[in-house]
Amino acid sequence: MTETTRTSAKSPGNAPASGDAGVSAKGLKGGQLGLLAVVVLGISTIAPAYTLTSALGPTVNEAGLQLPVIFLIGFIPMILVSLAYRELNADSPDSGTTFTWVTKAFGPWVGWMGGWGLLAANIIVLSNLAGVAVDFFYLFLSQVTGSPDLADLAGNKAVNVMTCFVFVALAVWVSYRGMHTTKVVQYSLVGFQLVVLGLFVGMAFANWSTSETAIPFSWEWFDVTKIETFGQIAAGISLSIFVYWGWDVCLTVNEETANGKRTSGLAGTLTAVIVLGIYLVVSIATMMFAGVGDTGNGLNNADIHENIFTALASPIMGPFAILMSLAVLSSSAASLQSTFMSPSRSLLAMGHYGAMPQPFSRISRKFATPGYATIAAGIVSAGFYAVMHVVSENVLNDTILALGLMICFYYGLTALACAWYFRHSVFSSVRHFVLRLLCPVLGGVGLFVVFLQTAADSWAPEFGSGSEVFGVGLVFILGIGILALGAVFMLVMAKVRPGFFRGETLRRDTPALVVPE
Repeated sequence: MTETTRTSAKSPGNAPASGDAGVSAKGLKGGQLGLLAVVVLGISTIAPAYTLTSALGPTVNEAGLQLPVIFLIGFIPMILVSLAYRELNADSPDSGTTFTWVTKAFGPWVGWMGGWGLLAANIIVLSNLAGVAVDFFYLFLSQVTGSPDLADLAGNKAVNVMTCFVFVALAVWVSYRGMHTTKVVQYSLVGFQLVVLGLFVGMAFANWSTSETAIPFSWEWFDVTKIETFGQIAAGISLSIFVYWGWDVCLTVNEETANGKRTSGLAGTLTAVIVLGIYLVVSIATMMFAGVGDTGNGLNNADIHENIFTALASPIMGPFAILMSLAVLSSSAASLQSTFMSPSRSLLAMGHYGAMPQPFSRISRKFATPGYATIAAGIVSAGFYAVMHVVSENVLNDTILALGLMICFYYGLTALACAWYFRHSVFSSVRHFVLRLLCPVLGGVGLFVVFLQTAADSWAPEFGSGSEVFGVGLVFILGIGILALGAVFMLVMAKVRPGFFRGETLRRDTPALVVPE
């Protein structure tokens, strides 16, 4: 990773000159990805096996038997927001996505915070992915060797953190080497995890009646009125949003995709729909076999919340249980690698337009990737994981809840940016009214309602794992505290690189980038 780097600046400072402000290419190689490749990257980033094993327990804890309908409700703002992303991408395909589009709609200050929200969400989930990868790595070694002591190594903080660093370093290495290496890795790992999930579902349906905690399927699981309070709905949706999060990586690689204006937006929507189907089938099969009780294999058993599939793989899959451990390991490892694309390309765009320090705009001459930004994202995510592992009683649960706050913030902001950016054309046709106004506003407002409700609830120390800092819940500290830190850093950047904040590098009237085919 030491080869010479280059920038794609049009003027000193890596941003378009003051009189030539515009959405512009950054040195990324176009035309490397087709529709299938982008959808695979989207599924990889969402990581069905990893997200389900991490989120099923906490979501059932909030929603109970209404788990399937919570997934459906959580999907509604996701599909609405994905339609807003498609409209913005068709107008201005740019690797900065939220940062670029919100800046063009609301100006540099709001745009910078939108970019920060995206970066924060990715850093949080990267640390979470690494944590799950570590847990299942040692579980897999234990199952292969027949030595239970190896699984206990994941509980050793020093060993856990060092192993995490190794996983992050490997993911950074693959990401740095570019799309060819990434595609080879992703096709293999995504295909494997989907096959194993299919096997898990099939065996769960076949054997559900043999489980002591089994419950029969009921259409009442789709009845939202069975949920008692709005707070439960908000918390459940927030967790559900985490489960869907990641499809927007399809838009992040728009400058590297053939016909990026159309393909990336379509891939994002397709990815969300495919994942919805996977989650509904897996959640129903799991609930039928395990039930929602708080003992044994019940999904409400707090002892198995962190890794549901660890507890259920053996009862459901028998001798094939080791495949589930390997599937979650491959899922988290694949997502760890593909997720680096989003923060690295967002940092690239922010550096390119003068909103971040100049080194972030550097492109690897050999691999045509944002090398400096990729390495920086790896260092920050590994450091965040190490800190969280020390201060949190339940790293996975707290980071998932905090991630829900970040996702609601930057997805909601992007959706509202779509409505405002296209406000002059929304009444020109029925299509524009629905896709540029109605869907974005409904999705954006819905996400901000969940954001505010979850933020209010997370102030209490008992929210999440029960960890606190001076009587304030750790989830609130992570979610709102990181946004506040971003505002402080934004003020620093306004002093250091004022051109962007004066509108010299990116404005609403900037011309759209023509992505190379």
